[in-house]
Amino acid sequence: MKSRLVLAAGVAASLLLTACGGSTGDTAADPTSSAPADNSDTTITMWVVGGDTPEELRTYLKDTFAEETGATLNIEEQSWGDIVTKLTTSLPDPNNTPDVTELGNTQSPTFTNVGAFLDISDIYPELGGEKLLQSFVDVGSVDGKQYALPYYFGSRYMFYRKDLWQEAGVPMPTTLEEFNSAVTQIAEENPRAIEDFSGLFLGGQDWRNGISWIFANGGELATESDGEWTSTLSDPNTLEGLAQLQEIYRAASNAPADAKDAAPWLYINDSDEIVDESGEVTGTTGLSAATIMAPGWARWSIGDLTTNDEGAKVREWNDETFGVFPLPGNDGEPAPVFAGGSNLAISAASQNPDLAKDLLRIIYSEEYQTMLGENGLGPANSDYVSALGTDQFAQATIDSASNSKLTPAAPGWAAVEAQGLMEEFFGKIRDAEDLAALAAEYDARITPVLNAQ
Repeated sequence: MKSRLVLAAGVAASLLLTACGGSTGDTAADPTSSAPADNSDTTITMWVVGGDTPEELRTYLKDTFAEETGATLNIEEQSWGDIVTKLTTSLPDPNNTPDVTELGNTQSPTFTNVGAFLDISDIYPELGGEKLLQSFVDVGSVDGKQYALPYYFGSRYMFYRKDLWQEAGVPMPTTLEEFNSAVTQIAEENPRAIEDFSGLFLGGQDWRNGISWIFANGGELATESDGEWTSTLSDPNTLEGLAQLQEIYRAASNAPADAKDAAPWLYINDSDEIVDESGEVTGTTGLSAATIMAPGWARWSIGDLTTNDEGAKVREWNDETFGVFPLPGNDGEPAPVFAGGSNLAISAASQNPDLAKDLLRIIYSEEYQTMLGENGLGPANSDYVSALGTDQFAQATIDSASNSKLTPAAPGWAAVEAQGLMEEFFGKIRDAEDLAALAAEYDARITPVLNAQ
């Protein structure tokens, strides 16, 4: 999602060369034959992105796939930083394409609209159908056909320091206005003598969290009419949310204007080591915020610093110090927040599409969906959401997901992200003297990209 690759026409040109050509063969069993195919020499590849799929789940997929098909599953981990680039170059090539790939939910429209993925409408009901998270299904569909389905979701909610909120005498907010006032008051009163302290640490370029204020005020990032998409940053409802966001940037958050949504827990913990790519500790950062907004899996990085049995430093959650709650909306219900998470799709160039479908059947089974929930990842199938548990994290995940939204399902949305247009726009909000003019400027820049294929 953070690739610097300029997509739009480039994605379409490279993918359309072969993506629509379908697979070149399959070694799975012939349904007309009474004898099962021998798949012992067949290997299919699945790409997962980042480390969100735990090793335990990867092992389960490999073992179960081998037991059920006789074939081998090779799982390769890719990085979010270059997944769009790698998919663009690899998907059209039958010899190098992953058979099944994870990708960001916001990246799905770009690839589905150019025929890069296999139509899996035939097995959609079998995999869960309407019980699957529909906002994720929608961005992976074209003309009523399903090409990419949800893998897991992760709702964004608030993590806060109970001690700092209590010291400031601020009650728990029930509306967005109360929340805005609370974090502003905490920042202004600064209960600890900390330089650059934030009531809410919100990076200037952190648009994935910032758009919650747009959605909560009835605004949209873009709308579609007769097949054409239009950026709507200058819509009155969107501007109302942006005005609230600007006030938070100025009065409640001391986060840098160029800060994104990476590792906000560094500012709510008491101390953290900064480690470079070689593993060397290059510095430390410490407590400088009373509140952050992050996906639910941030919980594993928040808490008291301790050492586990293997001698590694880990964070241990402390209920006396930390708490969570969903961002409240204007109506007292949870605010619409951006639903983090991923989709899964089968490459149209896969040479083993039937085996790839077998893998999807395992992934959408009750066993695997339950395992996702038990590992803190929101299951794609609503029947298994209870696997998340009943603790405060599960409740915050479920509550915040109840009103979550995705970015526009426009063909060029991945290009908007790849070009950094949202980061660029949000990074200018704090110091903008004329928000409406700034929004209109970026509407004019984003609209053509939204419609590029």
